[in-house]
Amino acid sequence: MSASSFNSPSAAESSTAHRAPEHLNNIGCEIRYVEGKGRGVFATRTITAQTLVEICPVLLFSAEEYELHGKYTVLDHYTFKWRDGRMALALGLGSLFNHSENPNISYTIDSTTDSIRYTTARRIEPNEELCIFYGHKLWFDAVGGVPNRSMAIEKPDDGWGGLTSVTGDLNGECGHINNPFEVGDPTDIIPEEELPFIRIKTTAEDIEEETIVEVRTLQAWAVDIPDPRHTTVMLKWLRQSGFDTPTLSHLKRVRKSAKSSTLLIGPSEATPTLPDDPDLGLSTPYLISIPKTVALTQTSLQLKNTLWPTVFAPRRKGESEPWTRAKVLWAQHALQTIVREAQRVRDAGELPIVSYVPPPYDIPDDFTPFISHDTRTTARHPLRHSALNVIRQIADHRSTTSSRPSRAVSPSADLPTPPISLSGADTPRAETPRNGQGYLLTGLTLFTTHEPCIMCAMALLHSRVKEVVYLVPMDKTGGCGGAACVPRLEGVNHRFTIERWTGTLEGVDDIRIDDDVDA
Repeated sequence: MSASSFNSPSAAESSTAHRAPEHLNNIGCEIRYVEGKGRGVFATRTITAQTLVEICPVLLFSAEEYELHGKYTVLDHYTFKWRDGRMALALGLGSLFNHSENPNISYTIDSTTDSIRYTTARRIEPNEELCIFYGHKLWFDAVGGVPNRSMAIEKPDDGWGGLTSVTGDLNGECGHINNPFEVGDPTDIIPEEELPFIRIKTTAEDIEEETIVEVRTLQAWAVDIPDPRHTTVMLKWLRQSGFDTPTLSHLKRVRKSAKSSTLLIGPSEATPTLPDDPDLGLSTPYLISIPKTVALTQTSLQLKNTLWPTVFAPRRKGESEPWTRAKVLWAQHALQTIVREAQRVRDAGELPIVSYVPPPYDIPDDFTPFISHDTRTTARHPLRHSALNVIRQIADHRSTTSSRPSRAVSPSADLPTPPISLSGADTPRAETPRNGQGYLLTGLTLFTTHEPCIMCAMALLHSRVKEVVYLVPMDKTGGCGGAACVPRLEGVNHRFTIERWTGTLEGVDDIRIDDDVDA
């Protein structure tokens, strides 16, 4: 870090005869002297957001040699603790970026190459100083800031190698400024109320139904079986009849009495045709009112059992999946990736809607990531939504005889979307499709810039996606909590988790679209 951030300029530096060296790199950065700071890095022309400023190699000192010698030299003003406990000195511009509470530069370490990558977090104007965030526990009095009286010579390791504004080895910059999730133990579970998203409910509201008036009902067909010994025969018939649907899975199929049994056949939509066997002595099918949902409490169970024997399924505590600090950072990185891609495709004339299926958080090294944007404009096709495009990419990838190469996603990479052919003629098919191939997103998370429309939400449901995380809600057209919530619909055979991201993220305002658009 730059000594100029906390040391007054030396006599030589203050002298009018002492000038900053000319250091103009390929994006127009130069070194200047600043009153009260000393040296700093400045832009000589406009630099756009998410521009790579410099990749700085670092020199590493063992903890022992630094303790014995290095900290007694000027190096002590420029070094910081590396991930493995050694002390690091950034070369190039890396040691000259000054501190700011509102930085315009984000940075990440790359321990595999012993380097630091610096990237603009927003647009930088000519003559503007490029600054980074040193962390909340400063060991100096920042120029223009509140004096820091809790300065300590020995700064504790913060769990991220001493770089409190660094996301860690995530192969790219998160771009999230002053991010509270970057400080602390990556394995910490974040309390629900502190998570940077809202969980969208994907089940019907949990109504206790503890009075008979509150019990919701529906009509269903039933038939009386005079001889209880024939119950087994009728249950076998029911399994083969097509009436045994998941709609009534919250109910028991047989109600027994002392002299007979009653079989619950199915919903009222279709009149059942019973077995043509007079020995069974069956009654004519008739309609009855049955509970619409499971029993959540003992009181509701007693009430519902008076209508029909009902399954007891008390509400479970802590059903939501816990999120660690590291998982939040994984999600932030994925979201910043799609925001940057959306900005790129917007500039190319497309709708700035992007969907991304990254490697799962728990198995990052064994999965090919997929990213795709909306192509309705260039393709002139109403079905080329980003979510459908990325699902098709995965389908094509899995059905080819030789898998396509992995598409490593980089925040600064140009990510053209392969053309999507409705006929599939451009993609060779495997001779024998895999069993269950239609379940394309099982166990996977889809990140998307905008709330998927009802059509895309249904496609995600049929693909068995694990969860959907989106940034921009679409109240008029969205299918994940906006106009509707597809996984909340009755009768669907899969439910996925939905999170609407509410945390601060750079560039989201730049990609908003009209509320009437189906995303």
